[in-house]
Amino acid sequence: MKVLVPVKRVIDYNVKVRVKSDGSGVDLANVKMSMNPFDEIAVEQAIRLKEAGKVEEIIAVSIGVKQSQETLRTALAMGADRAILINCTEDVHEDLEPLTVAKLLKGVIDEEQPGLVLCGKQAIDNDMNATGQMLAALTGWSQGTFASELDIEDDSAIVTREVDGGLQTIKISMPTVVTVDLRLNEPRYASLPNIMKAKRKPLDEKTPDDYGVDISPRLEILKTTEPAARAAGVKVSDVAELVSKLKDEAGVI
Repeated sequence: MKVLVPVKRVIDYNVKVRVKSDGSGVDLANVKMSMNPFDEIAVEQAIRLKEAGKVEEIIAVSIGVKQSQETLRTALAMGADRAILINCTEDVHEDLEPLTVAKLLKGVIDEEQPGLVLCGKQAIDNDMNATGQMLAALTGWSQGTFASELDIEDDSAIVTREVDGGLQTIKISMPTVVTVDLRLNEPRYASLPNIMKAKRKPLDEKTPDDYGVDISPRLEILKTTEPAARAAGVKVSDVAELVSKLKDEAGVI
């Protein structure tokens, strides 16, 4: 069975994001970029399934700018077998919409015929949390979202997912799309020998035209602003004053 793992190039989670002075977007100049942490967990889970003998091939896919090759090489160094880059834009500030990404991934699925797609539940740059669900809808496949545990049994996937009331375990037929959460696993570090081997692994470059997908944006970002600065705390003398402030000023009771 093949596993398809989409990976996205995002600002490293350790970097403090800066908004441009004109509010047109986030400043990416000289900013460290890395693989989306949720996607990294998806890659790790695919590798574990392969090590358990339940997967034969892992294909990493990235959609965006040419620099996403670096992200794909990271996935290859971790243990993916080959990679596909769909080069859509030269502008690093241009972010493709989830529906466009889902349509392109659908094209890759039609070519590769994987039995499982493992996605991060969301990207930390736009927090859309929509691509996996849209992809399941386009393919007509079953889906398991927010997975904290995943196992493959014959032609089914057993997914434990995080819900408001706790944990829910479902059994879904394959092929399927599964989006993973943070508690699924802890990704491994790529060793130096594997990083060197990754340079020789195949990485194919495609364009949206190869899949007949129109990538024109349907959404317009009007303005980007930084969150408000956190206000200083206030000391109260007694419980009555605390209740008064919560009721009259904060409006929470």
